[in-house]
Amino acid sequence: MRNATIRQLQIFSVAAGHLSFARAAENLHLTHAAISLQIKQLEEVSGTLLFERIGKRVFLTEGGEILLNHTRQILQSLREADEALLALKGLKGGRVAVAVASTAEYFAPGLLAEFCKTHPDVRIRLLIDNRDTVSRLLAGNEVDLAIMGRPPAELDAVAVAFAPHPLVIVASVAHPLAKLSGVAVEDLANETLIVRESGSGTRSAMEEFFRERSIKPQVGMEMGSNEAIKQAVVAGLGISFISQHTLGLELSAGRLSILRVEGTPVMRRWHIVRHRSKYLTPALAAFWDFVLESAPGYLKKLM
Repeated sequence: MRNATIRQLQIFSVAAGHLSFARAAENLHLTHAAISLQIKQLEEVSGTLLFERIGKRVFLTEGGEILLNHTRQILQSLREADEALLALKGLKGGRVAVAVASTAEYFAPGLLAEFCKTHPDVRIRLLIDNRDTVSRLLAGNEVDLAIMGRPPAELDAVAVAFAPHPLVIVASVAHPLAKLSGVAVEDLANETLIVRESGSGTRSAMEEFFRERSIKPQVGMEMGSNEAIKQAVVAGLGISFISQHTLGLELSAGRLSILRVEGTPVMRRWHIVRHRSKYLTPALAAFWDFVLESAPGYLKKLM
């Protein structure tokens, strides 16, 4: 591996993350041929096949998985060295890579904008996905920290709760249950539920809510985004269990109604999470402190 270049490792990391040379080429603004050539050269210097194609899909070989783990460590060490040298020189800049659970996308961009007002030289990279993917990014050291509901139990992490996270059950304003002053959980048993995909924190919280009350909900549709769910509920296709932080526009426009179901809102907490061994660069430390100090008030204004 002594003859491997940093550029080859960077290209390999992106290709392995997407499991697609075409996606890697698009992401890195290179040609597909250039990606293939760099991977081939890396395979030659490492002496092992890194990818294998089965049918139309690309997978990492065992050797590829081993190299990917070490590659991520190498690239992260280089980033941390860069940040440390900038701090040593007294520069104000730096980079922070943040992954947020998809439900947090309704407040995370605004929160980042507030941070950038006081730290204009810090560059922020924001990734949005469901809880399982955010946990994987955090575990793989592909991001510096995460904002999510329930921290991953399997990760040796530092997780600090910074704000309440209410989860509610919503229906269209024309739904019969929306006109009631109180709704029993049993009244939901025959309702069609529109839910998030498996791996979503909201889906897990919903399943726990009904399981604790011995109710088996009728799942009619599964969708991968809160926006799609809200539009389906507005259209009268069913009801949904969803974060109240996603509902600002629909509630103010009178398109959705929060049902007054006993036991709701289900109160969870938003957390900021980082790996316990994560090196806190000046930029990362500034962002961490900013979220803990400013996010509670920012979220309160959105309710």
